[in-house]
Formats: sequence, structure tokens, C-alpha cells
Amino acid sequence: MRCLAESATLGADFKLKMTEQIMSEDEQFKQGLQMRKQVMGEAFVEKAFANVDAFTAPLQEFVTRNAWGTSWCREGVDLKTRSLITLSMLTALGRSAEIKGHVRGAINNGASMEEIQEVLLHAAIYCGMPLAIDAFRSAHEVLKELGKV
Repeated sequence: MRCLAESATLGADFKLKMTEQIMSEDEQFKQGLQMRKQVMGEAFVEKAFANVDAFTAPLQEFVTRNAWGTSWCREGVDLKTRSLITLSMLTALGRSAEIKGHVRGAINNGASMEEIQEVLLHAAIYCGMPLAIDAFRSAHEVLKELGKV
């Protein structure tokens, strides 16, 4: 990872390929990267790795290995349900930027606009109206971009 982090002038595709190569011996990272691409989409993951530097490289490695390579790879809950759960938790935390990414992920995992809408309405009761309103704004922006609204 050190070689990747030290090269600030590399393009996103090259950095992603280098990261994959560096981590090729790490099965958990490989599974996490595959899951992250499947859920969030290639473009999203490439963007996440585009500005990797000495400071952010450990975070990208950690997130890919530990969030995407463990929790998202577990059996017992299908990916659509996991995406909807994630949207509800992000709503509770008031993380509108993350909500946008995970709305795309939920759509990629087969969630409908109506299911996302119901999760956010349900969150309004348990998380509070201001957080739910913000989540609706973020989700609406993405759903409009994807032609779902």
C-alpha cells in the first residue's frame, strides 16, 4: 500500500489496479473490493480510489476489507435488505452524502423507489423528522438522476 500512497500523480484506474495488485494476497480485501463494486458500482469505487494518497490509503483499505469484506459478505440477510438497513442507519446518523451513495447501492441491489421511500418514512418516526427530510432530499436527488422519479 505504501507504493500506492506515495504516488500522488497516478490516475484513478491505475491506482485501483495497483491497490488490487498490492492486496491480491489478501482474500478479505479482494472479496470486499468485489462486493463494493457490485453494490456501489465500478464508477463509485474508482472515484473513491481516485484521490488515494498517503493519508487516505489506509482508510480505503480498512473500509474495503472490514466493511465490504466482512459485514457485506455475510450470509443471512440478502443484499437488498442490507442496503435498506444501511439507508435507515445513515438516516439516523444524518449522513446525506453517504445516503446518496447507498441509494445507488440499494437500486443496484434490487430495491425499488417505493421500498426506499418506505424505509425513509419509517425512519422519520424513529429518527426524527429533520433527519428523514434530509434523507428524502438526498435520495430524491439520486432517484431523479437514475430516472426512477
